[in-house]
Amino acid sequence: MSLRSNDTAIDEIVASCNGDLRGAVRALLLINEHLETELAKAYAAAADHGLAERGSSVLH
Repeated sequence: MSLRSNDTAIDEIVASCNGDLRGAVRALLLINEHLETELAKAYAAAADHGLAERGSSVLH
């Protein structure tokens, strides 16, 4: 992502939280937590199917 598109994304996130910076950070932390959980599930599913071990580049 370019710096300009990052700035636009940040502005949109803050705007979606009615200008509340703490709310925007809280929302981003929750989204990040959700994505980490989904990634862990993907690694577990891949390991169950013998596709990859943690640290492998198959899922990255």
